[in-house]
Amino acid sequence: MARVLFESPLPQLDRLFDYAIPSQLAEQANPGVRVRVPLRTAGRLVDAYIVEVDDDAGERPLSEVEAVVSPVPVLTPGLYALARRVADRAAGSAADILRLAIPKRMVRAEKTWAASPAPDAPQVSAPSLARAEALVGGFPALRGLLDAGGRIALDAPPRPATDLAVGEWAIVLAAAAARTLARGRSAILVVPDYRDQAQLTAALATFVDAAAVVRHDADQSGPARYGQFLRTLSDAPCIVVGRRSAVYAAAHDVGLVAIWDDGDSLLSEQLSPGVHARDAALVRQELEGSALLFAGHTRTTEVQRLVEIGFVHEAPAARRPSPRIVLSATREGENRGSRVPSAAFAAAREALQHGPVLVQVARPGYAPSLTCGECRRPARCLHCTGPLRAARPGAVPVCAWCGRSAHSWTCPHCQSTKVRMSSSGSERTADELGRAFANTRVIVSDGAHPLSEVDGRPALVIATRGAEPVAPGGYRAVILLDGERMLQAEALRIGEHCLRWWSNAAALAAPGAPVHLVGVAGPVARALATWTQPAYARAELADRAPLHMPPAVRLATVEGAAKSVDTALATLRTDVPTLDAAAILGPVVATEAGSAPESRALVRFDYPHGRAVAESLRASVIADALRARRLPRERGPRPRNTLKVRLDVAEPDL
Repeated sequence: MARVLFESPLPQLDRLFDYAIPSQLAEQANPGVRVRVPLRTAGRLVDAYIVEVDDDAGERPLSEVEAVVSPVPVLTPGLYALARRVADRAAGSAADILRLAIPKRMVRAEKTWAASPAPDAPQVSAPSLARAEALVGGFPALRGLLDAGGRIALDAPPRPATDLAVGEWAIVLAAAAARTLARGRSAILVVPDYRDQAQLTAALATFVDAAAVVRHDADQSGPARYGQFLRTLSDAPCIVVGRRSAVYAAAHDVGLVAIWDDGDSLLSEQLSPGVHARDAALVRQELEGSALLFAGHTRTTEVQRLVEIGFVHEAPAARRPSPRIVLSATREGENRGSRVPSAAFAAAREALQHGPVLVQVARPGYAPSLTCGECRRPARCLHCTGPLRAARPGAVPVCAWCGRSAHSWTCPHCQSTKVRMSSSGSERTADELGRAFANTRVIVSDGAHPLSEVDGRPALVIATRGAEPVAPGGYRAVILLDGERMLQAEALRIGEHCLRWWSNAAALAAPGAPVHLVGVAGPVARALATWTQPAYARAELADRAPLHMPPAVRLATVEGAAKSVDTALATLRTDVPTLDAAAILGPVVATEAGSAPESRALVRFDYPHGRAVAESLRASVIADALRARRLPRERGPRPRNTLKVRLDVAEPDL
């Protein structure tokens, strides 16, 4: 008898089903292989994984496994245990987690892998290991925590490497991974995007051979990605480098899982059940006992909470250098509307004599927002009320939402037909500074013009937040513009985000190079100027605790048809009677023309209630899915979506 898990997103199928194994498939139908089985209720074949094989089939008749898709056991016991635990914590399906961990089968890649000899255990040369030990030794507590399988919060060095176009943080993480590999264990390094992955790969090349490094990302072709996945199934240890789904890599005997910059929203999975890589790493560390490392130039409030309760240990550097931060503001007599104060302008002019200068801006494009030329009110699209923007001077305004061109726009308030550029994007900033610094190269790096690195020649590099390229040896000056505009965003964590954006940009500066933060004061600016990001995270966490906002508490969203949401909340109150009376916010009903009413509610709960809340909400999702299948067809508007639940929402929005 085989117990299988369907590859299905349907919540009611998220459990193990029993099937008989026919005699002709007995040798191939082993735990972990892909099979095809008949779905009892629909009379069709579906793909599944064999989780367990039991010789005792019992007396009840069972449907038989139709075929073994592949004899390769792609679902290891450890991977299934991780997927099951993560899904249960997030009130989701294990199949949704496995979809992220196991790529689609590629027959040719599988045949090539089967015909190749098993890889040998990679070796780390003595000089590389000595260098790795020296780098890890720069953090006195890090070596002991890595050896003991501890959970670590590490404040990365805020400087670039001297001989590579990578940050010093990548060298430190690569050293920790190489040290783990030298001890015969695998390491998993998780980063937010391809820029970070490229830096980490370049840093690893200075410690280990390329054959020891396994990529885990969707940028590869299908066969290459599947081939890299098959490499992790061997007993030879390796170093897995990838983005958020790499945290589920099926590597053998994992000794280290490292998460870089866990405050980046790219590490939060958008697909159901929406688990952050940080939370999945915590579950994995609990199951496997490996070392877990959270590294970054700033510290998130989630990691700070774990530090304060003693679950994660700090590993400060023996000597932590800090960038030279200058809180730059307009001086007396200067034009208050000047975007770049004289001090920052002079610093950029001086730095351009020696190398590149980085200028960080808030938004891409030329003029991201327009206002009425007479009354100064925001210029809105007359069709959808979206904001209008301009691609260049004199261009016809275009709506940022619907993309329609506003050829004959008229202000609904004053009837003016004139528009005014109220903000500068990356391209307009490049245009303005290019005129101010004549005969200087100007390079733009944003979503439309992505760059990973620039050379060391003098240049003005205009980059949006998070798109800053790396310069060898660091930038000779860094100018952080639009700080006030960034802080005005309506988000619970905007201060935390801004500190992370500015700190990451400041870490690209060469040692001793000035970093000018323009026009910003207050706690965030002080934390950057004194380079005390953990203290800022500690203060933020203390402010959120009395307000019962995450991460002081866990937060779940429940949305769907109004009746379904009401039923789920009523069931939750019954299943978890110890919940605070004020734990449920809402539901808020939003009705659109031609559709059934839909609701959305927030549920705040303490961490000890996590399992009970997740089980109750998951049961409601399954009950709602089963109820929808039994409903007869009716005329009139029907719910567009079934009940949807998401736990550990970082920023609630009602």
